[in-house]
Amino acid sequence: MSKPIFEIVDSLPKGGPTVMALRSLDFAVPGQWDNLVGFDNTIKTVTGETDPALVQQIGERAVALYNDKSQGYQRALWLYETVDSASGMLGTAAMMNRIGQDTFLGFLKHVTPKPEKAQSLDLCVKLVTELVAFCQINGIPGDSVGDFVASLGDYSGESLMRMAALTCFDGLIPLGAGFTDKALSVIQGTSPSDIEGNQTFKGVRDLIPGKDAKQKHDFITESFGATKGWMDGFVASKGLTQANVLDHLSRFVEFSSDKLDYLGALLDVTVKYYRHTGVQTLARRLTERAYAEI
Repeated sequence: MSKPIFEIVDSLPKGGPTVMALRSLDFAVPGQWDNLVGFDNTIKTVTGETDPALVQQIGERAVALYNDKSQGYQRALWLYETVDSASGMLGTAAMMNRIGQDTFLGFLKHVTPKPEKAQSLDLCVKLVTELVAFCQINGIPGDSVGDFVASLGDYSGESLMRMAALTCFDGLIPLGAGFTDKALSVIQGTSPSDIEGNQTFKGVRDLIPGKDAKQKHDFITESFGATKGWMDGFVASKGLTQANVLDHLSRFVEFSSDKLDYLGALLDVTVKYYRHTGVQTLARRLTERAYAEI
């Protein structure tokens, strides 16, 4: 088993590339995300309780829930971690070592832009990962597309920030305006064997519903098609464009405008927003449930 959940929450970064990139999206989801880190801190913030004995009791119940294999919490964390590392596979260990000591421009020579097809498939697979993780956390069947789409209207906090990051960093920045149409036409036009070759899909395929590549491909296509309306509505209601997202990102992250085709790939390597906000979502859900059960 991986590290205990309280250690995972305690070790979330307070700064760095992921946090800076997420902060740049505050203009799209103002006040929705504060970088809540620390297990006890999360319990106190979510419940409003400060009594040390009660905080410990809630924490112990949350840990027990997380450790219970019949619940979906560990599988959800696995999905959040795996989709980030799989989509960042372009990056080598050597590059990862340079994060923090280099400007982003320093690594552009090591990064190749992703072809539009690969980026589109990535977007579709990441969206499905969110859907399946949502089902795992909420204890509903993994193919509940309708439940997921309905729940998006209630997304807030770090969950809404994760969808904003997916929309901006994996949609608008690399694919531009109309990214949902591009991605949907790519997934509709690819064969199951095409999706099998996608690095991000390979990472999470075991938990995507479907008994074979064709069923999984169909499920991804259906899920993306069903969620496309929410993403289009989000972009329209927030007035998001590739230009204004880049403008806000440039206040936090240094990059050069003639290297935009590299930027999506670079974000994949350096910005682990799925794991970061996913751990925060898990910590919040575990705390809410533990508190209700005590």
